[in-house]
Amino acid sequence: MIRNYFKIAWRNLKKSRGYTFINIGGLATGMAVAMLIGLWIWDEVTYDRYNRNYDRIAQVMQHQTFNGQIDTWPTMPYYMGEVLRDQYGDNFKQVVKSSWDMYKVLAVGDKKLRKIGRFMEAGGPELIDVSMLSGTRDALKDPGTVLISASAAKAYFGEVNAVGKTLLLDNKQSLIVRGVYKDLPHNSSFGNLDFIASWDVFIDRYMAWIKTVSDPWGNNAFLLFVRLADNADLAKVSARIADTKLNNVRPEDRRYKPVIFLQPMSKWHLFQSFKNGMNTGGRIQFVWLFGAIGVVVLLLACINFMNLSTARSEKRAREVGIRKAVGSFRKQLIWQFFSESLLVVIIGFVLSVILVQLALPFFNNVADKKITIPWTGPLFWLAGIVFILLTSFIAGSYPAFYLSSFQPVRVLKGTFRAGRHAALPRKVLVVIQFSASLILIIGTIIVFRQVEFARNRPVGYSREGLLSMEMSMTNIHDHFEVVRTALKNAGAIVDMAEASTPVTTVWQTNGDIRWKGKDPSMTVDMPTQTVSPEYGKTIGWQFVAGRDFSDAYATDSAAFVLNESAVRLMGLKNPVGETVYWDGTPFIVIGVIKDLVAESPYEPVRPSMYVMNRDFLGITNIRINPAVSSHTALAKIEEVFRKYNPEQPFDYQFVDIEYARKFGNEVRVGKLTTFFAILAIFISCLGLFGMASFMAEQRTKEIGVRKVLGASVFNLWAMLSKDFLLLVGVALAIAVPLAYYFMHEWLQHYTYRSEIAWWIFVVAGVGIILVTLATVSFQSVKAALVNPVKSLRSE
Repeated sequence: MIRNYFKIAWRNLKKSRGYTFINIGGLATGMAVAMLIGLWIWDEVTYDRYNRNYDRIAQVMQHQTFNGQIDTWPTMPYYMGEVLRDQYGDNFKQVVKSSWDMYKVLAVGDKKLRKIGRFMEAGGPELIDVSMLSGTRDALKDPGTVLISASAAKAYFGEVNAVGKTLLLDNKQSLIVRGVYKDLPHNSSFGNLDFIASWDVFIDRYMAWIKTVSDPWGNNAFLLFVRLADNADLAKVSARIADTKLNNVRPEDRRYKPVIFLQPMSKWHLFQSFKNGMNTGGRIQFVWLFGAIGVVVLLLACINFMNLSTARSEKRAREVGIRKAVGSFRKQLIWQFFSESLLVVIIGFVLSVILVQLALPFFNNVADKKITIPWTGPLFWLAGIVFILLTSFIAGSYPAFYLSSFQPVRVLKGTFRAGRHAALPRKVLVVIQFSASLILIIGTIIVFRQVEFARNRPVGYSREGLLSMEMSMTNIHDHFEVVRTALKNAGAIVDMAEASTPVTTVWQTNGDIRWKGKDPSMTVDMPTQTVSPEYGKTIGWQFVAGRDFSDAYATDSAAFVLNESAVRLMGLKNPVGETVYWDGTPFIVIGVIKDLVAESPYEPVRPSMYVMNRDFLGITNIRINPAVSSHTALAKIEEVFRKYNPEQPFDYQFVDIEYARKFGNEVRVGKLTTFFAILAIFISCLGLFGMASFMAEQRTKEIGVRKVLGASVFNLWAMLSKDFLLLVGVALAIAVPLAYYFMHEWLQHYTYRSEIAWWIFVVAGVGIILVTLATVSFQSVKAALVNPVKSLRSE
């Protein structure tokens, strides 16, 4: 019986090749979109799950209150690790200090490469669960050792065993390779680590100041991870350690109300956002968004199947009547139609897998992923089977129950007609299709408009032609004036400066800031940037009062340049000449600049201060001469840098590109939504094309009569098109308020946001109308041009 079902189903598919192509093409496209989104969601929700102790690992974080608002930081004071081990050791199996991800120059002979890695305490490799290919992961107990990834080992040593080899760190420290670990997964918080080096090296070489600082509990510059004991409850342990910092800071610092808590690994990626001390989600909103889009696009494809199947009901009514007359039960007919649906879905699934395989390189590039189809994963095939059965049920349910309900007597007498309301469900489904497509189109336009709105925001400096370089060694600093003069004389640069932080981010903040008239109860946390006197001219910051730093004034080493937000916070009417105290030391305000956008372009600029210093600051900024091509200027800069800094690779970033990365999430969402919106429209148009074809076929005799009576091609085109335009109009009426509501809610996540303009809805509406007319017109004009003699003969 089952074989017979599929044989009849195959014959019906072959008999109506056009409708079959539309059904299978639409379903394959819809399933490909759903599959891509499913793979993306799986990659997101399995982030960090490679770690066997995933459920027991957490990061130690803190809340602090500044000016009535609670900020959340991942950084910890230096001694927090020791306190957790000594006072709460029974709650943890591991407590591991770590640096941030850091770019460092590792060299073997003449091979010098900048690699990204971390400095961690000895238990770090075990905590992040690296899989060793050679050597041992507890080797960091020896300060002179390093573990490197398989890709880094290949880059330095080729196929030769790396264990026992020596790497030179920043041309200063020799490190012996004691292990090579398998590259960590891309969907991992540690997925980019090329090396893991000893914590002792980090402190001795880069953070020695922490050992002599007067208040080590007032500096938050380190990361801290823990692995809970088997019997420990995360929430209870988090509550137990909440006052750890509060009990150790100076009495005057307790006003910041520090609260320590544990953020479990399961929330690092999808729930990384905090606002006023509350976890407000994060990337999880994209998971829900794309999940909804995947379901909608798949439903659009299923709607096509249902529409075309029910639209052709009269052609299959006689088949149903005969089958019922010879004894077929309704349930057998239902199974027959479900078997047709299943066959279409199976073919569509095979085609969708091919489409996904072809689309993955593009998709991974846009989504910044390394997704592959898990061919050998039983879960994938199980999901595929469930996917096929579910889709075939959704796509075939309405046709199966509708077609199997026909009365055989009426059908065989020739009195069966679908009825004036029989097309209503199909019209409803078409409206749903175009409503969903319109919402996607409107949403895509608003996302891109928001990105452009933030991109065009004044940033307070000039990004064009500005380079930033993170210096691992002091060579350029030691020859700063010589290098600067050589590059200027070569015509390659306008100016060059040093800074403690890149222009596009904030690395350091300070809270011990006082000024005349400050409310004693007010707590602040101000980004602080240390710069050389050439900094302002190099980046092109803009003064609204006062002057820039200068070597000509010896007092400028005890001077501040403030941004406008700092002046507003302090309530200074005439800020130039005012005294501001930093850690009890007086500084004179010599200038006020326009706000520099260094953090999120969607949020207000924080009050910030800048101080001059000639020490090694780590970041070199260069303004390329606009009269010289970038290619020529970079060649000259590289030549000079290699002369004075041969140990470090010439590695630079254009500031405008670094700034553009701040829009990465929104741009990716926009591109993916555009991609899915185009596919949704394509699927909807496929269904519309099939429906227009069927309607033209159904009204063949009517068209012939009208032509005989003098109707023009335009009259017939208008007659056949108006019904579809009416449906699009209804879809617009539904989609516009829904799109406005959802996108208005989305924009509320941004303080600096665009408005939803009326023309967005007009553009989307006109666009969908033109697409509808283009789709329908082909069949309408084709039917209108048929010779009426042939039309009237057809029966």
